[in-house]
Amino acid sequence: MKIIGLTGGIATGKTTVARMLAELGAEIIDADQLSRDVVSTGSPTLEEIRKLFGKKSLMPDGSLNRKELRDIIFSAPEKRKQLEAIIHPAIKCLALKRIASARQMGVKVAVYMAPLLIEAGATDRVDEIWVVTLRPELQIERLMTRDHCDRETAKRIIETQMPIEEKKRFAQVLIDNSSDLDTTHNQVIAAWQQRISS
Repeated sequence: MKIIGLTGGIATGKTTVARMLAELGAEIIDADQLSRDVVSTGSPTLEEIRKLFGKKSLMPDGSLNRKELRDIIFSAPEKRKQLEAIIHPAIKCLALKRIASARQMGVKVAVYMAPLLIEAGATDRVDEIWVVTLRPELQIERLMTRDHCDRETAKRIIETQMPIEEKKRFAQVLIDNSSDLDTTHNQVIAAWQQRISS
């Protein structure tokens, strides 16, 4: 089984590219979904978060208070590292289970879609890295539209991430999503034919 690590900056279009790869027959393992799964109500990971950040990190129903946590880690970068130290190992454990399960089912190509693939030191889980890129101004605009935030907030969120230019250095494949969907689709098909089908 070949494992593609699909990554890129926030709002660059990773989900769109993953959907295209799924249409070509790839099994998608979404790290964002895994990160939601590991902090489900009553999970050991959620309990660790509560111990570290206190009751305000939970909603009244016992689920994760994402907004509260986001506010904490944006205002205190060292808290972000503490949170990642709890969540990343849990995601890794679940990711490896899903990858093993896909392998057992005879899946030929799995796509591990992870925004923090490189930052989280998870590149050893994949055989090659595909990075989805976007012109910086377009990334800001798409994030503003998607998250209903102002330009300053969008820029601040993007600046907390590894720059796309840096991510490109790790890539075997670059998919530029700055144009229309057909152009992106053609790049995905070309990369699939070159890297997977050949």
